[in-house]
Amino acid sequence: MRFVGLTGGIASGKSTVSAMLRELGATVLDADVIAREVVEPGQPALGEIAARFPGVVGPDGHLDRSKLGARVFGDEAERRALNAIVHPRIQAEVAARTQRLSAEGVKVVVYDAALLIENGVDGTMDGIILVSAPREAQVTRLMARDGLTRDEALARVAAQLPLEEKARHATWIIDTSGEYARTREQVRAVWESIRARA
Repeated sequence: MRFVGLTGGIASGKSTVSAMLRELGATVLDADVIAREVVEPGQPALGEIAARFPGVVGPDGHLDRSKLGARVFGDEAERRALNAIVHPRIQAEVAARTQRLSAEGVKVVVYDAALLIENGVDGTMDGIILVSAPREAQVTRLMARDGLTRDEALARVAAQLPLEEKARHATWIIDTSGEYARTREQVRAVWESIRARA
């Protein structure tokens, strides 16, 4: 089985590319979905988060993501503390799911993760797809998508490894700054390249 990473900066268009890959028949494991699952009520990670970040679990027992986000964005130490709780559990779940898919005969799994390179997971991959967009496009998309101020959007973009640095790790780069159809053409070409290698 080939294990291919899909990454990009915040609001770079990674979710769009992930959806396009699924349409083309790719099996995609989404780190964000798995991250939500490992902090559901009753999961050990939620108790650790509640102890480390008091006040971020709501009265219904669920994680209040906006409160947690406000605590960790812009504070490297807090973000590292959160990652230390959550990321090992995400990786364990990804490994378990990948083993199941391999046993089912799946030839290629795409692992969609924003922090793939920051967390050093890229070294375990057979290739990396980087979804890229100009910084100003990221900021504009974030403001529109999440209702953030320009300063808040800039802070979230700055909290991640610059796309220029991520590009050094990439096998393929998909530029989402153009028309939707152009992005789709790039995605199709990358997927064909991956399938040919598998």
